[in-house]
Amino acid sequence: MKQHSRAGAIAFALSLGAMAIVAAFPSRAAAAPHPFRYEVSVTNLTRGQVFSPAVVATHTARFSPIFVLGQPASSELASVAEDAVLDPLVAKLSSDPQVGSVNVLDDAGGPIPPGQTGSVVVEASPWTSQISLVGMLVTTNDGFYGLDGATLPRFGAQTVLLEAYDAGSEANTELCSFIPGPPCGSHGVRDTSGAEGFVHVHAGIHGIGDLDASNFDWRNPVALVTIRRLGPGE
Repeated sequence: MKQHSRAGAIAFALSLGAMAIVAAFPSRAAAAPHPFRYEVSVTNLTRGQVFSPAVVATHTARFSPIFVLGQPASSELASVAEDAVLDPLVAKLSSDPQVGSVNVLDDAGGPIPPGQTGSVVVEASPWTSQISLVGMLVTTNDGFYGLDGATLPRFGAQTVLLEAYDAGSEANTELCSFIPGPPCGSHGVRDTSGAEGFVHVHAGIHGIGDLDASNFDWRNPVALVTIRRLGPGE
């Protein structure tokens, strides 16, 4: 009887210890029942380039970047940079366990013209404390603006200036037959002959094809991103 009593006491003590460990290290859901909310705004700083809506993701520090300078673009990034086709990237990010939320940022449901701002509200947590976004400069062959793994502010707001990048997945012919944005309107047509093959800082528009550089060229930065932590009720 004493052995049984002693065994029961040990089991009871172990169960208490396990409960204490659970209490000391609660689940993620219990630790953060209410997600953090942020307003993310993108202002188009160019004179003549229209921005496509941006794909915006909050994610962990272990997230594999949407783009890496000097490395080939993924097919999902190329779809954004060449034709402003967002669905493949949205689907890829939505299935990634390192991603907290995926949203599309736009201005009144469409592209962001020069001098205008598009905004979206996103959710994050202590684990998904970083943010990335990409969108197309639509009067280019494969140009995009992007933010790679910025840390979300704990309080207030922060601003980030973005450069324009080239996906390297299409040649920069500047010919309307391969450009989706105005004044061209050629969607889903690619010229891969002579493509660089890696992501790099975009060299701009030089007037070598159908585009007038005085209207469609730019000097970096091309976008201003503002990320603001929202308070209760906002």
